[in-house]
Amino acid sequence: MDPKHGHLNKVAWWTAKFASEMFPPGTSREAAREWGYLTGLWHDLGKFAPEWQDYLKSKADPHADEISGKIDHSTAGAQHAVKAHPVLGHFLAYPIAGHHSGLLDATSNNACQAARLIKSDLPLLGHIPTEIDSKPIAKPPPFLSNNAFSLSLYTRMIFSCLVDADFLATEAFMNLGQTNLRNQIPKNAIKLLADLIDARIDSFPEPDSTDAVNLQRRTVVENCRAAATQAPGIFTLTVPTGGGKTLSSLSFALRHAIAHGQHRVIYVVPFTSIIEQNAQVIRDIIAPLQSDAFTPLIEHHSSLAPEKETEQSRLAAENWDAPIIITTAVQFYESLFAAKTSRCRKLHHIANSVVILDEAQTLPVDYLSPCLRILQELADHYHTTAVLCTATQPAIHYHENDFTIGLKNCREIICDTRSLFSALNRVELHTLGDVTDAAIAGKLDEHSQVLCIVNRRKHAQQLFQMLPKGEGNYHLSALMCPEHRFLILQEIRSRLLEGLSTRVISTQLIEAGVDVDFPVVYRALAGLDSIAQAAGRCNRNGRHAMGHTYIFKPEDQKGETYFRETAQVAHQLLDIYPDDLLGQKAIHHYFDLYYYQQSKRWDSKGILETESFRLDSRDKALPLKFQYATVAQNFKLIDDYQVPVIIPFDEKARDLIAQLRNPTIPIHRKLLRGIQRYTVQIPPRLRNENIRSFEALRDDQFHVLISTDLNYSKDFGVCFEGDFSSSQPLVRD
Repeated sequence: MDPKHGHLNKVAWWTAKFASEMFPPGTSREAAREWGYLTGLWHDLGKFAPEWQDYLKSKADPHADEISGKIDHSTAGAQHAVKAHPVLGHFLAYPIAGHHSGLLDATSNNACQAARLIKSDLPLLGHIPTEIDSKPIAKPPPFLSNNAFSLSLYTRMIFSCLVDADFLATEAFMNLGQTNLRNQIPKNAIKLLADLIDARIDSFPEPDSTDAVNLQRRTVVENCRAAATQAPGIFTLTVPTGGGKTLSSLSFALRHAIAHGQHRVIYVVPFTSIIEQNAQVIRDIIAPLQSDAFTPLIEHHSSLAPEKETEQSRLAAENWDAPIIITTAVQFYESLFAAKTSRCRKLHHIANSVVILDEAQTLPVDYLSPCLRILQELADHYHTTAVLCTATQPAIHYHENDFTIGLKNCREIICDTRSLFSALNRVELHTLGDVTDAAIAGKLDEHSQVLCIVNRRKHAQQLFQMLPKGEGNYHLSALMCPEHRFLILQEIRSRLLEGLSTRVISTQLIEAGVDVDFPVVYRALAGLDSIAQAAGRCNRNGRHAMGHTYIFKPEDQKGETYFRETAQVAHQLLDIYPDDLLGQKAIHHYFDLYYYQQSKRWDSKGILETESFRLDSRDKALPLKFQYATVAQNFKLIDDYQVPVIIPFDEKARDLIAQLRNPTIPIHRKLLRGIQRYTVQIPPRLRNENIRSFEALRDDQFHVLISTDLNYSKDFGVCFEGDFSSSQPLVRD
């Protein structure tokens, strides 16, 4: 061991720094600093053991690979923390015991915290210097009480600080070159970014008195700027689709962060299908700040194009060390309930930030309680501001009688939402009732430019085949690889601008955030939030006196549970609000029916059950019973398990596949990122039933579709079910 205990001191210093930065100046910051310092100082106490020292020396031995087993060095620190401080020591013991393997369950039939704390076959510790052994534990921050969930989150946050600190300290010792590539963030980075965003907004021409859309977009900007100085907490930003939420919310967030000393803005979107569009808009504006030393924005999601990722941004994505983060709701929420080191490492950077939750109405009812609880905890105790952005604000405010899990102390940024929605009303909504597929196809043929959105891929394919053959017909679904969809959307936008015939049949992937502007939209009956999103693709930029959106009850009544349930709720409101189905009163009523009346499902996976996070003062050996690993396993926003298949879509895809076929080429991150652009997720059953259509590579890690002539079409993407012989096979070079 380094006689100066170099690694321990470095990790202790970094952990303390990260822990203190989660809070504004005050008692909580100082307490967190001391807890972080001690966690870092004790995390590797097991390495003082002579056996560990012998193990380290053996690593330089050419026969090191003959040494069997691993030396457990993390349990010793956890046991020491509990021995030194029988109650508070457990808060340190969880992070210390899990700093390599991940946070453990308190009790389990497998590896667990209880077993680690009584483990007796540890190497005997050598001399631990007094200055390391005898450190006292500070009192916990004053906001912590006997609330088990709050205490468990605080412990998870300390774990995040420790893991990040340990990674960075080890990297600095082992790979200084990589350390030097990490993001060099200027102290005034948030101010520089705010100036660029505001300059872009202010560069838009002043709208004239007849330009209702841009006049109201200006109103949204002004309201956001005016609200930025308000105290941190939870805000709602209720703006109609097309009202300029992206840049306005970002202007609010950056100005708010400057006013309150917050370190970053985290932009959370619900779907990977829209994330790149939003990211590119922001990236283009802040491009002047990009340099070899500084990456102001990182995207953290599965569909990131490899050419947009640098070594610097890759490293920053590991711990979200950048001023602006753009990620998905799955990545955001699942990380906050994660147990693995790689997922938890970034959590301390969520604290003391501004989180923009785009399309906030997409919170699933089965995880509603834990998602709202974690947002409230972050806002109440971690100097984090949450902004819920949507055109259809979900009714998730606290009510002491019927919605006790709701968010408290929410503030609306827009001063007069009613007037804003009235001014931006550029779409007439029509209800058609029951309509056959043949009738819908006939109606679509009556329009030169029209979008039809349905709830099922199969239904979209069937309707597309019923359209009269001709140029300008398009189909969109997630069965097409991201690169394919990107190119199709480019063609659609170009034809719309040129006034050419453009008829599109799509699943719901086109609804949220995809910037297309049709004069007419048809939407199969779904939830009011989905209907509002569909209407947002209609006359989006006010180019027509009035757009028209038609709601119909489709012949196809099958579909995912979510769409069946939300459509049933929306159907109840058709007669109640015939003239204002998307008005704020109707929207509130919709979420009242959908959320409030399904209280049994608010936490259907038992994330917040008593057994998940509880205190037991009677159990002196384990007073804190936090089931971290089980909670992480159960908290999966996307339950529908899918497997990826790679599509040889174009020459670039075929080159990437050739690299996979070459065993001498390592599987590196850039290769994986490239492959993601050509990957489609399908059910395992579908792949297994058609396994001869795939080539398995790298010990079955990757599956490449080889029969593209039969099973991938230019219209539908992957197709194994039904007869799509009328669609031409894909050939794109």
